[in-house]
Amino acid sequence: MATFGTITATAPHNPNKSFEVVQPPTDGISSLSFSPKANHLVATSWDNQVRCWEIQPNGGSVPKAAMSHDQPVLCSAWKDDGTTVFSGGCDKQAKMWPLLTGGAPTTVGMHDAPIKEIAWIPEMSLLVTGSWDKTLKYWDTRQQAPAHTQQLSERVYAMSVRHPLMVVATADRNIAVYNLANPQTEYKRPSPLKYQTRCVATFPDKQGYLVGSIEGRVAVQHIDEAQQAKNFTFKCHRDNNDIYAVNAINFHPIHATFATSGSDGAYNFWDKDSKQRLKALQRCNQPIPCSTFNSDGTIFAYAVSYDWSKGAENHNPSTARNYILLHPTQDSEVKTKPRVATSGRK
Repeated sequence: MATFGTITATAPHNPNKSFEVVQPPTDGISSLSFSPKANHLVATSWDNQVRCWEIQPNGGSVPKAAMSHDQPVLCSAWKDDGTTVFSGGCDKQAKMWPLLTGGAPTTVGMHDAPIKEIAWIPEMSLLVTGSWDKTLKYWDTRQQAPAHTQQLSERVYAMSVRHPLMVVATADRNIAVYNLANPQTEYKRPSPLKYQTRCVATFPDKQGYLVGSIEGRVAVQHIDEAQQAKNFTFKCHRDNNDIYAVNAINFHPIHATFATSGSDGAYNFWDKDSKQRLKALQRCNQPIPCSTFNSDGTIFAYAVSYDWSKGAENHNPSTARNYILLHPTQDSEVKTKPRVATSGRK
């Protein structure tokens, strides 16, 4: 993406001069997913739509296709071959959309309550869905019945999968950790954070995971008992006494650094190993509810859209606007770097 052009004008929703995706959703944006094989970006939203754009080398975007659910859509994932998109939402359906072939979407899974999280597990050729009905379900997309249903203690709020590691955060502030070699065995541990979990992200090396909460805080957690001394938490997405939710955590696909996006309208890049922030970007005038990197980490896509973190009284449908922005990443923002010791500190 080195050929991305430049934008000179700024707007309150885009102080960092990111590229704007054309024809964005008409209601709150709930998830963003890049194809693992091409710069095809999918967004799901509260207007019941799943939309796809092709992102061009100059930062332009071309709407490619769209499909509908019966109710708001909450989550999306790509198949590893880049041909197919999966989505789930408030109509309790998991849909499979063979987007590249132009095929019609079909329902491949059902829950008894909205589907909050969805992921394709290529190593198992299974789709996994996490729902507010307090279950995880694994689906062979050729079969009607789930291959396995895992009962949980509470509703699914967040999920992250890197085979064989899967981490699921539930409404009771518990974290369920699974080794997918034996997906029926749950290792439950309480969240290290005191407040509701908003997001989780498994380490690229699969040795642990990050947890983000509504209280502007991220926890770095290792799975191995011998590594527990490396666990720590840090504050972020705060402005003096104002504290905002951490809505998304995304690991960079090459450098294993990560981004956090928050209800304060900011996104930051971090290096957990040197325990430092690599870059803080300027705040947008609305929350960032979701974000993602493309497959080679040269684009960071983020939504600017109301996330209901301040309730209905702060939402005016007649003036609300929704944006998807594309930030071309710089090496200085996303590459690991050693911590520079300050005076008196080692």
